[in-house]
Amino acid sequence: MATIPRALTIAGSDSGGGAGIQADLKTFQMLEVYGMSAITAITAQNTLGVHGIYDIPLEGIEKQIDAVITDIGVDAAKTGMLSQPAVIELVASKVKQHRLPNLVIDPVMVAKGGAALLVDDAKDALRKLLLPLAAVVTPNVPEAEVLTGQAIATMADMERAARKIVDEYGAGAAVVKGGHMDGEPTDVLYDGKELYYFTAPRHVTRHTHGTGCTFSAAIAAQLAKGMSLQDAVQTAKRFISLAISEELGLGGGHGPTNHWAYWRSGEASSLTCD
Repeated sequence: MATIPRALTIAGSDSGGGAGIQADLKTFQMLEVYGMSAITAITAQNTLGVHGIYDIPLEGIEKQIDAVITDIGVDAAKTGMLSQPAVIELVASKVKQHRLPNLVIDPVMVAKGGAALLVDDAKDALRKLLLPLAAVVTPNVPEAEVLTGQAIATMADMERAARKIVDEYGAGAAVVKGGHMDGEPTDVLYDGKELYYFTAPRHVTRHTHGTGCTFSAAIAAQLAKGMSLQDAVQTAKRFISLAISEELGLGGGHGPTNHWAYWRSGEASSLTCD
């Protein structure tokens, strides 16, 4: 029987296609991983902003997760928009029930246009219930500030935040992304033992919608293949850097990144199914 790596995204839907499950599934496909989804919310969204958010009933989320896991199976999973405490509680219970491996937590809090995607009382639930189940958490600097309660202005601050997410909140590892910092964007990975740094050239563009979703999805895809965390983050860094640098130029606001760029670069490997 043919087997291929399988990844599940538990996240919101972006009707504009730039972020959320749409970005995740595109990323999985480009990295030759079979993608599945459990939609937590539907957003009416384009490059100009979020025009509506419609939560999926808890039963609907639960049935989506159970359906794909019990039949197809999952080698890695990632979360995105989990806007309500009850959704976070449900997802945490399902992760434990099914012993979901290689869980990547993208702590989505605010859309690129500024719309809040996580209510205030959900932040504690995220911190207490979901972070301890994560193989890796991937906050940007503003998200890391919220999670840790500390200001981040320097590389040392990023390192401290990554350590706190792991050492105090129980995550397996943390990648604090440096795109909001000055200079070349450097991401800091702390795996509970060592610090690693991933740097790429900065590309000045307004077409960066969905970067966090895409980065975390790329990590999940590579973990599903059995890649080490350090190598998975390295690939994800390269994937998103190319996706930003080869902009599509769509929309009048924060346009989507280019998920074809990594494939076109020739860096994608051929997958052999056994």
